Amino acid sequence: MRQAIKEAERAFQEDEVPIGAVIVHKNKIIARGHNQVERLKDPTAHAEMLALTSATNYLGSKWLSQADIYVTIEPCSMCVGALVLARIRNLYFGAKDPKTGACGSVVNIANHKKLNHRIKFKSDILDKECGLLLKEFFRKKRNK
Repeated sequence: MRQAIKEAERAFQEDEVPIGAVIVHKNKIIARGHNQVERLKDPTAHAEMLALTSATNYLGSKWLSQADIYVTIEPCSMCVGALVLARIRNLYFGAKDPKTGACGSVVNIANHKKLNHRIKFKSDILDKECGLLLKEFFRKKRNK
């Protein structure tokens, strides 16, 4: 999770919403991502989506059934949907997202019974540290 936080810090420095993600396969980080929505002018350029694309390219496969993802905040429905499609094995995240979280906070796509894959997930990993970055980012935005 510390590596995902480093990615979130990069996003913060680039004036992007500070969310970071890393994907691990066989105990090795194979992909990293941080939000780049503003830079790329792309609403899908979330940390998870960028890391997911990088990981599938690295492995040469659309399936990530032997990989785990670490994200600083509970992923949104778009990102969890993509992780389900990629069949990611485990999802570990920091802070819960009561506005857009799709692992139980708003909806639960990660474990939806009608989908063909369910993701095991664990939340609240370094949640205070992950949440602090987001709070600081939005505090600065409000004060501008």
